[in-house]
Amino acid sequence: MANDSFPTLLQADLPGFERIGSGKVREMFAVDERLLIVTTDRISAFDCVLPVGIPYKGIVLNQISIFWFLKFKDLLPNHLVCGRVAEMPPALQPHAGMLRGRSMLVRRANVLPVECIVRGYLAGSGWNEYRMDGTICGLPLPGRLSESDRLPQPIFTPSTKSVFGHDENISFDDMCGIVGAEKAERVRALSLALYQQAAAYAEGQGIIIADTKFEFGEIDGQLVLVDEVLTPDSSRFWPADGYKPGRPQPSFDKQYVRDYLLGLDWDRQPPAPPLPEPVIQKTSEKYLEAFRRLTGRDLLAKR
Repeated sequence: MANDSFPTLLQADLPGFERIGSGKVREMFAVDERLLIVTTDRISAFDCVLPVGIPYKGIVLNQISIFWFLKFKDLLPNHLVCGRVAEMPPALQPHAGMLRGRSMLVRRANVLPVECIVRGYLAGSGWNEYRMDGTICGLPLPGRLSESDRLPQPIFTPSTKSVFGHDENISFDDMCGIVGAEKAERVRALSLALYQQAAAYAEGQGIIIADTKFEFGEIDGQLVLVDEVLTPDSSRFWPADGYKPGRPQPSFDKQYVRDYLLGLDWDRQPPAPPLPEPVIQKTSEKYLEAFRRLTGRDLLAKR
C-alpha cells in the first residue's frame, strides 16, 4: 500500500549520528545539543513488536504530534524545534528521503518519570475496574454507568513510565512523591486543560478522544510538553458518527490489529506473528482517516 514517496520504514539508521534511544516505534539520535526523533512504521501489540510495518503509520503519528504542538504552543511551551527536513542541519540532508514527514528535531528535556493520563470516557481497563469496584484507578465514579459512557468530568490518572512492558497506575499522592506536589498540581491542571481543549476541537472534526496520555519535561527549569501528543497510539480515538454507549466503540487505533491477534492461537509471547495484507491495509486506512479528520488534510494527496 505504501508508495515511493513514503516507503514503509521498520528500522531507522543514521550513519554518523549516535542512536541514544529506541522504543517500540520511535528512534532517537543525538544532533549536536538537540535530539532527532524518527517515527517508524512499526506496530506493537501485547508488548510485542510485530514483524511487519503499517504503511504511513509513522508519518501520521509524527504529523499529528506536530499539529498539536503548534496548536497548543500558546498554552504551553514544547520541545519542538522543527518538523521540516529542509530546516534541519545540513548533515541530515543526505537522509531526507527517509526522514521526510516522519521526523522532528527537538530540544533536550529532563522528562518527568510519569505518564499523565486523562480519561473522558469509560473504556478499556477503566471499564473493567469500574464493573468490579465502581472506580477508575481507585477514584470513585457514579453508579449505573455503561461501557463507553462519557464521564461526568474528565479525570486524571497518572502512571509510571515503562519503555518496555506495562506502566503501572499510581495515585496522585504517589505522583506528588515522585515529582513534588507543586509540579504535580501544575501537570495535572495542564493535562486536563489540554485534553478538554483537544477533545472539543476533535469532536468538531468527527473524532471523540476517549482518553489520552501526555508527557512533560523541563528545559532550563521551564515545564514543556514532549514526546508524542494526542495520536492514535497515545489516545483512544472513536468516530463520533458511530458513537453509541453501552458497547465497545470502533476506533482509529491499533485495536483492529489486537482483535485479529486475539483470534489466533498465539500465547502473546515473542516472536509475534505476521499480519495478513488485508489487516495491514485496514489498519493503515484507520490511521490515515484519523489524520484527515483531525487536520483536514489528505496525507496521500498529490503535492
